[in-house]
Amino acid sequence: MTPAGAGPGRYLRGIGAHASVEPDPLVPGAYVLSIGGAEQSHVDLARPGHVFYAYLRRIANVVDAMAPAGAPLRALHLGAGALTLARYVAATRPGSVQAAVELERELLDFVLERLPLAPGTDLSIHLGDARWQLPEAAARGPFDVIVLDIFSGPEAPAHLAEPAFYAEAAELLAPGGVLLVNIGDDPPLTLVRSQLGAMRTVFREVAALSEPEMFTARFPGNIVAIGLTGAWPESWSAGLPAAGPQPTRLVRGVDLDPLAG
Repeated sequence: MTPAGAGPGRYLRGIGAHASVEPDPLVPGAYVLSIGGAEQSHVDLARPGHVFYAYLRRIANVVDAMAPAGAPLRALHLGAGALTLARYVAATRPGSVQAAVELERELLDFVLERLPLAPGTDLSIHLGDARWQLPEAAARGPFDVIVLDIFSGPEAPAHLAEPAFYAEAAELLAPGGVLLVNIGDDPPLTLVRSQLGAMRTVFREVAALSEPEMFTARFPGNIVAIGLTGAWPESWSAGLPAAGPQPTRLVRGVDLDPLAG
């Protein structure tokens, strides 16, 4: 097996870009996946419970709040990337059953070659479009948490950015399940607005986590949308912002109307 991070990068024909995995010079034991020269994922093989990117840390904080520490979860990842969150769940909640859907086989093969999963990770991988692979991935469900990490920039695949897709995903959630959506966007946050609105047609509760300035719609960045099929856990209202990274703001209910109304 190729040692983690070793060897040259590779041109991935499917995405038409060069991919590389390089050691993080500031974090021993961690690696950065770059595609086309742009950082895409951060994986800490030495400490898989360490999540570097702020938006992903906020997603991990919701996962942490869903069940007692160490209790296994059933998780579905739509958009695998470098499988950072799947590694996190496997490390912090041993025995978790997970599935991941990734569109680009070349990218996934490259990632797993350079950054192998830890022994004992229970993760099934499904290659194809996130929406069309839902029936196959459903065999591992129902899921306590579904993470959608595909949207980047103001454009999004139309068949994933509509209420019907969120309804199909919600059908795969166990009672009390949570859908977490990372939405990368630029001002005036057109994609964020459309997705929060779409989620509100499906989920009983919808909330958003990000840096406070993101809610002014004047800056580019990432907002994590939370969709709940059940009631909102009141402990999350203070707990999620306190969990960081700081500063973090949680917006829900009527306070979310300016972005989702």
